[in-house]
Amino acid sequence: MPQHLHRRGFIQASAAAAGAIAAAGLPGAAQAATAAARIEAPEVDRLVLLNVLDTNHDIFISGAQAGDVAVERTRRSPPDKRNRTLDGQWGLSLHLTSTKGGETRRYLLDFGYTAAALNNNIDLLGIDAAALDGLILSHGHADHFGGLVGFLKEHRAKMRPAIKLYTGGEDVFCHRRLSETDGSFSEGGVLDRREIAAAKVDLVLSETPVVIDGHPFTTGAVPRVSLEKMLPNTLVERGVKDGVGCDVSHYQGSVHFTPEELAGKPVPDQHWHEHATCFRVKDRGLVVITSCGHCGVINTLKRAQEITGVEKIHALVGGFHLAPAPPDYLAQIMAELKKFDIDHLIPMHCSGSNFIEMAKRDMPEKLVLCTTGSRFTFGAQA
Repeated sequence: MPQHLHRRGFIQASAAAAGAIAAAGLPGAAQAATAAARIEAPEVDRLVLLNVLDTNHDIFISGAQAGDVAVERTRRSPPDKRNRTLDGQWGLSLHLTSTKGGETRRYLLDFGYTAAALNNNIDLLGIDAAALDGLILSHGHADHFGGLVGFLKEHRAKMRPAIKLYTGGEDVFCHRRLSETDGSFSEGGVLDRREIAAAKVDLVLSETPVVIDGHPFTTGAVPRVSLEKMLPNTLVERGVKDGVGCDVSHYQGSVHFTPEELAGKPVPDQHWHEHATCFRVKDRGLVVITSCGHCGVINTLKRAQEITGVEKIHALVGGFHLAPAPPDYLAQIMAELKKFDIDHLIPMHCSGSNFIEMAKRDMPEKLVLCTTGSRFTFGAQA
């Protein structure tokens, strides 16, 4: 979520976060589980990624192709809907279509900030909610889950009876708080699991990687192994209030959090259960989608490589949460990114104009710009 951040605040918060990580590591016993996690990443022939909702819709964005990735831009609404346009807002939602042989799977990853914008864009882009095979939520920020409940109210009746929502863990349901200048805390958003249950959507909460229908896979919890720091964002408050929140008992004995966290005090958010969604595209390598990347894009890339044994990164896509990064820190991240064999960088959402400008300078041949309505095809062309 957007936060104003000054260099002093960055340094102080990063130091505090580093101390918390040193004390807590990954979420407790999940440290050993995630370290040992291995999967056989399935190969897909093709992945089509459609940006359903992002910060803005630029009708003049370049339509130039990006090497072996086909790029399409949505510039106008359908003829019968010209009185409407694609919405842009602070948030992200992606529609993912993968094919393997004669088999096709479709997923919606994240749901933007509001259902009104999400449902408007789904309609204008011609996305068939009835054809979705699953739903994926990256983490517990309102600009990624905000449209979910309203999306389900609008479309659930026509969707398949049994459908799952994949998340990285219980942390997604925690209360998020925003700190105000007077020292108080305001509401930062919370996802009510009762509304998910009422929509008859099955939850899959996993700190370890999950292969979904033999096509995509999730990374599970991402170990913090690089120089990356948790850039300040929200505060998190654990515990259940009036039936809403994350169940503290879920953490007891299985993960380790500080006493302050377990007592329900607002503390800097570490996003222990944020996960990435990935595909292994035949003859290309891994497409790693970091919807927000709070736990670090370097950490996430290493995690995807570690759990699959696949070194080649075909594309890093999504929000990189580098907009609030100071220049020296951003330069460090760029230097680390250059060490990976990455074919394409496709920043979205919270990646930041600062990151884009640096990528234009340092990795111009890899950078592909994105806007709401952009469609990218990885792998064999239809």
